[in-house]
Amino acid sequence: MASANTSWSEEDFSCSICLDVFSSPVTTPCGHNFCRTCITKFWDEQVKYKCPVCNKIFDTKPDPQVNTLLSELAAQFRTTVRVKEQPCVEPAEVPCDFCTGTQQKAVKSCLVCLISYCQTHLEPHQRVAVLKKHRLVEPMDRLEDRMCKKHDRLLELFCPTEQVCVCLLCTVTDHKSHPVVPLKEEYEVKTAQLGKIEAEVPQMIQERKIKIKEIKDRVELSNKDADREIAIGGQVFTALIGCVEKCRDEFNQTVQEKLKSTEKQAEDLIKELEQEIEDLTNRCSEVKQLSHTKDHLHFLQTFRSLKDPPPTRDWTTVEVRPPSYVGTLRRSLDQLEETLNMEMKKLRDDAVLKRVQQYEVDVTLDPDTAHPKLILSEDGKQVHDGGVRKVLPDNPKRFTKYTLVLTRQSFSSGRFYFEVQVKDKTAWWLGVVRESIDRIGGSMWTPETGYWTLHYNKDGLVFRDNPLVRLPLRAELQKVGVFVDYDEGVVSFYDVEARVHIYSATGCTFSEPLYPFLYPGPRCYEGNNSAPLIISPVNQTD
Repeated sequence: MASANTSWSEEDFSCSICLDVFSSPVTTPCGHNFCRTCITKFWDEQVKYKCPVCNKIFDTKPDPQVNTLLSELAAQFRTTVRVKEQPCVEPAEVPCDFCTGTQQKAVKSCLVCLISYCQTHLEPHQRVAVLKKHRLVEPMDRLEDRMCKKHDRLLELFCPTEQVCVCLLCTVTDHKSHPVVPLKEEYEVKTAQLGKIEAEVPQMIQERKIKIKEIKDRVELSNKDADREIAIGGQVFTALIGCVEKCRDEFNQTVQEKLKSTEKQAEDLIKELEQEIEDLTNRCSEVKQLSHTKDHLHFLQTFRSLKDPPPTRDWTTVEVRPPSYVGTLRRSLDQLEETLNMEMKKLRDDAVLKRVQQYEVDVTLDPDTAHPKLILSEDGKQVHDGGVRKVLPDNPKRFTKYTLVLTRQSFSSGRFYFEVQVKDKTAWWLGVVRESIDRIGGSMWTPETGYWTLHYNKDGLVFRDNPLVRLPLRAELQKVGVFVDYDEGVVSFYDVEARVHIYSATGCTFSEPLYPFLYPGPRCYEGNNSAPLIISPVNQTD
C-alpha cells in the first residue's frame, strides 16, 4: 500500500466543495474528485448537473465512482493532521464551517458555496481560478437562510406587500409590481415597532400578573366562602336532624304508650277473669261435696245455707282490641313537616344573615349632609333630633326640609352591610339612597325617586314603595341590618335580634353611588322619640 508523502499539504487531499480532507472520495466523468456527500448535495441543490470545478454540464445526473487510491491516501494523510490549537471565537462572531475540532473565527462567507471560511480555509477561494469567481461577503451566520430558494441569490430587499425578504431577481419576476425597500430601511421600521412592543410588553405582563393575583384572591375568597357555607350548612342540617330525631322519639313514645295502655287493659281483664274462676271453682267444690250427702236433713239444711253464686260479668261482649296506629305516623309526619318548615325558615334566615354579615362595612355619618336639627356623636355613629334648628353654613349636600343624614361612604359596586340600633324609638327611617336625590324639597320616598327605606311608626312596619308594602312586626325591633348587592340590584332588611329576614327589594336598578341614610324621626312622636339611631358593629356570635 502506498504511504502518505509527508511533504504533501492538506490542500492536496481536500475536497474543493467542503475544503476538508476527502471523505469517501469519488471521481466525476470530467475527472475531478469530491467527497461523495458533498457532490451529491451539490447536485441535489442545482437545476443542472455540472462540475463545481470546471462547470462541465451533464445531461443526466452522473453516478461517480469511488477513487480507491485517493481514498487510501486521504485516510493516511488524515492520521498525520495535527489537532489545531483552541480557537478564539466570541459569541457574536461567526465560526468557520470547515474547521475540524474546535472552530476558528470565519473571515468571509461565500454566497455560492453558502459556507463561512476562516482565513486558512478561505485560501482556495483566493487561489483557485474558479473559486475566485465566487462572491465573498462579510461573515454571515446561517447562510442558507439568507439565500433566495428560487434564484439562489442573496436576499437583499424586503417586499412590504407580502412581508417577505426577496432577492434582486424577485423584483423582476414574482414581485415585479410590488414596491420593495432595502433590508436596512425595513429593519429600522421594524426596530421602531419592536421598541414600542418592548415598552408595551412589560405593562401587559404586569396586567396579567395583577389578573393572576386577582384570580387567586377570588379562589381564596371562594375557599373561605365554601368553608363558611359548609360550617353554616352543618349547623343547619344538625338542627334539622335534631328535629327529625325528636319527632321520631315522640312517635315511638306515642306508639309505646298505646301499647302499654292495651297491655294494662288486658292485664286488668285477666285478673278479673282469674278471680271469677277462683270463686266459681270454690262454689263448684261446695256443690260437689253437697251432692254426695245422703243425709236428707243435713242436705236440706246445708242447701239452705249454700252461698249465692258469685257475681260474674257477661264476657261474651268483652274483648281486648289491638291499639290502632292508623293516622299516628301521618299526624307525626304532619307535625314534623310543620316543625321543619318553621325551623328551616328560622335556620335559613339565620344562615343568610350570617352570610350577609360577612360584607360588613364601617360607615360614619357625614355632618355636611345632616339637617340643622340633627345632633351627631363625635365618632359619627349616632344621631338624634335635637329639636332646635342650628345655624349652619350653606352646603349643597345638606338636607334642609327633612331631618335626614347620609354617611360619608358611598358604594358603586359589590355588596355591603351595616346594622342600626333602633331600640326605644317610636319612629324611624333607614336604608339607602342614591346620590342625586333632592336634598332641598320633598318627594315620595320610593325606589322610583331613589329611596330604598324601611319605616317604623305607630301604624307598624312598612317598606316605602308605591303602594306601601306593609310588613308583620312580631315583636319590638331592637336592631335592623341592611344588606345591598349593588350588581344584582337587591336591598334587604333583617331583624338582627330575632335573626329573621324582614323584606327584600329585588330587581332594583342602580346607576349611581348609593349612600346609607338615617332619619331618627321627630323628637316628640307618640311620646318620647329622643333615643338616637346608632350604627352598631356586627356581632358575629348573635
